[in-house]
Amino acid sequence: MRPSFTLGIEEEYQTIDPVTRDLRSHVATEMLENGKLRLEERVKAEMHQSVIEVGTRVCQNIHEAREDLYDLRRNMIRLAEENGLVLVAGATHPFADWRNQEIYPDPRYDKVVEDLQLVARANLIFGLHVHVGIEDREAAIRIMNSLRYFLPHILALSTNSPFWLGMDTGYKSYRAKVFENFPRTNLPDSFASYSEFENYVNLLIKTNSIDNAKKLWWDVRPHPFFNTVEVRICDIPMRAEESVAIAALIQATAMKLHCLHANNVDFRQYSRALLMENKFRAVRYGLDGKLIDFGKETEVPERELIEEYLHFIDDVVDELGSRNEINYIRSMLQNGSGADRQLKVWRETNDLRAVVDYMASETRAGL
Repeated sequence: MRPSFTLGIEEEYQTIDPVTRDLRSHVATEMLENGKLRLEERVKAEMHQSVIEVGTRVCQNIHEAREDLYDLRRNMIRLAEENGLVLVAGATHPFADWRNQEIYPDPRYDKVVEDLQLVARANLIFGLHVHVGIEDREAAIRIMNSLRYFLPHILALSTNSPFWLGMDTGYKSYRAKVFENFPRTNLPDSFASYSEFENYVNLLIKTNSIDNAKKLWWDVRPHPFFNTVEVRICDIPMRAEESVAIAALIQATAMKLHCLHANNVDFRQYSRALLMENKFRAVRYGLDGKLIDFGKETEVPERELIEEYLHFIDDVVDELGSRNEINYIRSMLQNGSGADRQLKVWRETNDLRAVVDYMASETRAGL
């Protein structure tokens, strides 16, 4: 059965005090309640009280996804302003201290904190998750296995977290380093079949390691409740246009991999150990680094690899109707990732409050 390749996009936003530019809880405001009235189930709280999450509806194509995501961002910016807050899209806050941030009162988050303790409390990060509709579970596993190769490339495009606790970390995605303290994160192993994956999940449930497969916090996973493959590796980009372009790239990659298999061709599988080498390079250097071409056994500049990647998926882009969104990735290569742009402002101003102001303006850009 041919997958539908529908799209769903989730973004996690920071709620910011307009005076101090520090993170501030939205719980004492009516932001969440009014958000649910206007946007229904498309908005929800996250584990920390200064994080708020939105998710699009199931979208049939990238144009629907763009319209829905832009509508969500506009509404969330307006809701934040109505409640004396500023909305910011950034994968870490430049100087906030997680020790000063409260956990949202919810039994699910209480359980995570009880299990993971300080690691959970310190997990003050903000991501972009993209769901692609792949109804056949065997196809989902097959596509997930091959998609792992491209995740470091996708992460490099999205990198938007160079600061932590007021310091320039030297990483373009420090969010990834924070999150890997959780269990069952990073790139998954490959699975020979969906039944092998199910056996793995059932063993973890049976041994009280997890209560359901949502606690597999991998960079990509078959979603346990939706018929989707969910890509979770990305930092949330500052601009909505960047999120849409990355979602289009993920969707096109899934379709390309499906088409290869349908024509009795498959993408070469590499070990998790090798793929993690490329993930580290993406986390550390972003678009300015080099990734390893494992076939040629050589390093290649990331921007060159992205161009090769765009050529690889080119023959499915028009069928998906995402040519403009995919072309925007070349603008991202020219302008730099969010991390590059944050660092530029920091070097020009030596003021992390100015970085927050820049992030807030970019969050509104193009809406």
